[in-house]
Amino acid sequence: MSMFTDIAFYLVIVLLLLLLIGSAIKILREYQRGVVFTLGRFTGVKGPGLILLIPYVQQMVRVDLRTLVLDVPSQDVISRDNVSVRVNAVIYFRVIDPEKATIQVEDFMMATSQLAQTTLRSVLGKHDLDEMLAERDKLNNDIQEILDIQTDAWGIKVANVEIKHVDINESMIRAIARQAEAERERRAKVINAEGEQQAAAKLLEAAEILARQPEAMQLRYLNTLNVIAGEQNSTIIFPFPIDLGNLLPLKTRKSPE
Repeated sequence: MSMFTDIAFYLVIVLLLLLLIGSAIKILREYQRGVVFTLGRFTGVKGPGLILLIPYVQQMVRVDLRTLVLDVPSQDVISRDNVSVRVNAVIYFRVIDPEKATIQVEDFMMATSQLAQTTLRSVLGKHDLDEMLAERDKLNNDIQEILDIQTDAWGIKVANVEIKHVDINESMIRAIARQAEAERERRAKVINAEGEQQAAAKLLEAAEILARQPEAMQLRYLNTLNVIAGEQNSTIIFPFPIDLGNLLPLKTRKSPE
């Protein structure tokens, strides 16, 4: 009976040792770091690989160093020109200092999400609707710089910010369409006016060239007659040169009395 008691005792000792060894050995992957606390005090960052801890004396918090993707929910924003829009974005960031990310902030994911929402509303509220639609790269950089500065104290690096959607109500969409149509009409009128200006300049240049040699105008008359005759018209127009009077003999002219 005593032999069975001794075996049971040793089995209990072995199980306790296995449990202690199991709780003392930790394995961290390449992208993980362990923030170690000894009796509640920070004692260092370890990993990756095999980590040995003193059971019940040391505790470890795992921190992932990979780039994290945070989807910012849609935010109601009033632009500088008093237009109501809904904007959502996505943020790419990673932990570069596991100690700060664990000690300086309770939940860095939640803190970064809330900070991103307030920063998105603050930055976009300083710009017009046209800037939100046409200058997204600039707005992305502005938001990224502000977030990166504020999250640096948490050991977080914001790598990139992308505005995904800018939702506008139907009435504003129709107003933008009318504005775009008016802009196209303005450009068409300007292009037409520029064409008329260039055509007038070319006509003036051609008139100056023809004025240097009066016989050239007669050739233009003949060329015009050839074009009219080739279009199968029944009417033939004979233009009368204005300078033809200069070719008439002087004796046919009657001097005024």
